[in-house]
Amino acid sequence: MLAKNQASNESRETSRENPDQCSRFCLSKLASRNLTLGDSRLKRRSYSANIRESTMTINRQIILSEYPKGMPQPEHLPLKEGAMPSPKDGQVLIKTIYLSLDPYMRGRMSPAKSYAASVELGDVMQGGTVGQIVESRLDGYAAGDYVLGFGGWQEYSVQGKEMLRKLDPKQVPISTALGVLGMPGFTAYAGLLEIGQPKEGETVVVSAASGAVGQIVGQIAKIKGCRVVGVAGAPDKCQHVVDTYGFDACVNYKDDDFEAQLKAACPNGIDVYFENVGGKVFDAVMKLVNDFARIPLCGRIAHYNDTEAPQGPDQLPAFLTKLLVKRVLIKGFIQFDYAHLMKDFVRDMSTWMQAGKIQYQEDVVEGLENTVEAFQGLLQGRNRGKLLVQVSEDTSR
Repeated sequence: MLAKNQASNESRETSRENPDQCSRFCLSKLASRNLTLGDSRLKRRSYSANIRESTMTINRQIILSEYPKGMPQPEHLPLKEGAMPSPKDGQVLIKTIYLSLDPYMRGRMSPAKSYAASVELGDVMQGGTVGQIVESRLDGYAAGDYVLGFGGWQEYSVQGKEMLRKLDPKQVPISTALGVLGMPGFTAYAGLLEIGQPKEGETVVVSAASGAVGQIVGQIAKIKGCRVVGVAGAPDKCQHVVDTYGFDACVNYKDDDFEAQLKAACPNGIDVYFENVGGKVFDAVMKLVNDFARIPLCGRIAHYNDTEAPQGPDQLPAFLTKLLVKRVLIKGFIQFDYAHLMKDFVRDMSTWMQAGKIQYQEDVVEGLENTVEAFQGLLQGRNRGKLLVQVSEDTSR
């Protein structure tokens, strides 16, 4: 199924300018508060029933007990009870509210060498968090402050100043620090603008188009005047990125005629491909790249659980020939490579959000005990938007 954008400019501008449809920064009120996982649906329930209020004596944690081969399972990441940590001088005790789930975490569950160190067996699984300070022994930070940090998969964490950033819930929802105004948004911004360098009138293709990074990539490309084609794994996802994020078209890679649909959606070829997936999507895109195409290589989620090399003939010589003949630039990157652009990102993203040019969506799964299942869903492409686990009540709302 090829989803096409048939919305009129008038209706799109009305949506962007109507204050009833936007919060302070015209943030789209699209927050999806449940996520289908397998045959169950984790629904939003009352905080008292689903989000555990701590007794301040026990700290529930998810521990990496074994490096998984293939899809991570609950036995690799068991939920355990630990002692409540205490902050020392220069530290704060933080109660986790939101825990970020991101594809890169799969690499940290492996002993293989990568750009980030592996999590040690027996340690708390690591990840970005937003929380509220419970106790402070750090100048400039007080109990009650909301902060972005790196608390990991647990209810409470002790952190120092080097990992913290204060958040103002009066400006934007605190959860956005893990999404559109955090690492995923910055990844989209830096990768597209620094490596992709889209020019007005060019065609930009975005894989994992409905995900936390892909949805922002496409919208920035539209701001730059490009034709934007998304690739996603379900008809409703394709329709969503067209209707909500303003993509010109979106193609379902699971359709039998996917390659034909992609070619039809890109009649002038592909100038920029933002790579999040790999697999058959990458192969189809490479058949359509134009001379001097640029490919920011952000992720290869289709291969994160591979346990052996692909079968079949060696495709590398033909691939390198393609790069040479077409003079294609393909460059892997990690968002912290572009840390010097953070101020530009905050300025530009805030401006675009104020103007209603950037919409976002969050998928929120409630309860620390559901983290592993939610992470499996992320690796299988079941989420739509930025995936968060809500560990405790968001008192900022």
